[in-house]
Amino acid sequence: MRVSYPRTPHLPWSPGASADDVRSGGLEGLRGREVVVTEKFDGENTTLYRDGLHARSLDSGHHPSRAWVKGLQGRIGPAVPAGWRVCGENLFARHSLAYHCLDGWFYGFSVWDDADRCLGWDETVRFLRRLGVPAPRVLWRGVFDEKALRALRLDTARVEGYVVRTAEGFPREDFGLRVAKWVRPQHVQTDTHWMHAAVVPNGLGPAAALWAVRSGGPVELPAVLAAAGLDPERAPAAEAAVEDLTARLDGLGRRGDARLAGVLAAALPGSNRAGLAARLAAPLGMPLARRVADLVGLHPVLRRPYPDEDRRAGLVRLAAAADLGVLHAVAAAVTASLTDGEAADAREQVEWSAAHAEDAGLLGEAPLAELRTGLRSALAGLAPDAADRCWAEAREAFALGRVSGVDDAVAATWRWRSGGFPQLVQLVGPSGSGKSVFCADLPGVAERVSLDGLREERGDRGDQRANADVLREGLDRLDAALARGGTVVWDATSLNRQQRSLALGVAQRRDALVTQVVFLVDEEELARRNGVRPHPVPAGVLATQLRRFGPPYAGEAHRTRYVGGSGTVEDTAGTIGGEDS
Repeated sequence: MRVSYPRTPHLPWSPGASADDVRSGGLEGLRGREVVVTEKFDGENTTLYRDGLHARSLDSGHHPSRAWVKGLQGRIGPAVPAGWRVCGENLFARHSLAYHCLDGWFYGFSVWDDADRCLGWDETVRFLRRLGVPAPRVLWRGVFDEKALRALRLDTARVEGYVVRTAEGFPREDFGLRVAKWVRPQHVQTDTHWMHAAVVPNGLGPAAALWAVRSGGPVELPAVLAAAGLDPERAPAAEAAVEDLTARLDGLGRRGDARLAGVLAAALPGSNRAGLAARLAAPLGMPLARRVADLVGLHPVLRRPYPDEDRRAGLVRLAAAADLGVLHAVAAAVTASLTDGEAADAREQVEWSAAHAEDAGLLGEAPLAELRTGLRSALAGLAPDAADRCWAEAREAFALGRVSGVDDAVAATWRWRSGGFPQLVQLVGPSGSGKSVFCADLPGVAERVSLDGLREERGDRGDQRANADVLREGLDRLDAALARGGTVVWDATSLNRQQRSLALGVAQRRDALVTQVVFLVDEEELARRNGVRPHPVPAGVLATQLRRFGPPYAGEAHRTRYVGGSGTVEDTAGTIGGEDS
């Protein structure tokens, strides 16, 4: 069934309303509610379905400006559930405003399910991103405040207006109450209607190459690498692997960030994980950046022999850190650097691993989502720390085959529901990455065990000669602190798995909930910070730390938090309320 998009009423203070436009009858549907204000584009309202599309008119015919969006619908349509629709703006053709730096020629602004209900804004953005469709930028968000909205100032030479909608979803019959717009005065500024004029495409910006990959489009690898802040000269050596990879991902139906992460990982084999994640965080955001880095680090594992009796458990654990479908695709595609014999052996191992993953039902995009959603519902009302601990323990029990579903998981996690366990917060990152500053702002910390602090107690925090004694004393203090209960911070670089294992062993003996806080800061920023900190480390020491730094993967602790250059948590893994597997 095709459904035309409703006419959006103008806000009372919208100067662009004409005599035949719909005006809001009141603001009762917005007052007291959280609203999102987004940029309004000057394009053609278009609705995409699983099996087709139309402009505002249900019988809209062919026009050259609609050819590109038809191609987009052909790529993403299979990922749109039956009966759902994606509404947005087709910006291929220039209307009154000329755009020069678009992320794509189609922006989605609402998604409607098969019950004719508009999804909430956050759910809409997540859904669009999985399809590979950008959303308009958010200009303001908060509880509806007419004064604040009236005070918004836009460059009307470049922006047509804004749309305000409730952050929560709503049924179609409430559209006129929950959505309204402000449009610039005299917003139509051409003498000839755009449909009767020559089609002049709007301009795309650098990020358009990334969104093309997300939507299943062709991969212009030099442009993709440049948009991600990487060297486009690396493209020729990676073209074959990326071509192989995209064919595999398209066969799996992967779109959105999953497809982009796979492409970047296939183009960057052998990269330093920590440095790659830190560098990609600015252009891509930390969640996608660390997923790319983890794919780079993990895919070689699948090319090595592994005991079949342990394989399912290992794959479930891997699923906490990576999309196994994408991971196997990258591992199979990135064999160009191997000899013919090595490549054949590697592909055989990957195919065997993929067969096991498929048999175990782990090749979907979120194979553990059903288990987590069910457990989250069953444990509603539990304190967050206790709920996260239950999820981590249920995840491991599922890996070991001890639980098979939600009921089993609920029964298996009773001992942690009270929250009566100590907590270890393990800081992970090189000198100058912000660990101590972050630690100072952590609430509810009972004790902090700092190896630098212990050295300072001995007379010189820079003296590394007694490291073995300092470490033993630190671990003894950690053990005693966890025995007393509460939250204890382990403040050390903890650069590699072996270093981290010592504190983790103490935490395991004390049955502590472990949260690893991983600091991923660009090398240049680290050098700058090191130069101005009270106790800088020698440049050579910092360089050695960066070479040795192997961040933990998600799942190595009960939960993981990632801190970037901002000094704040920019990504999480392992929480029962999150979106990782």
